Amino acid sequence: MSDPADHIISTSERGSFCTARCTCGWYGPARRARSLARADAEDHLTGTSGACD
Repeated sequence: MSDPADHIISTSERGSFCTARCTCGWYGPARRARSLARADAEDHLTGTSGACD
């Protein structure tokens, strides 16, 4: 994975769901809880799941 400083995470809401997205193209699953979307993003940044190339 590239340097985490190169990644900018944002969240977006659509109805009842929140999704985390990264500038590298990664995006997490739709979650009902914002905290879970943020946890998905943290996992992405640390490379524990859903890491980009």
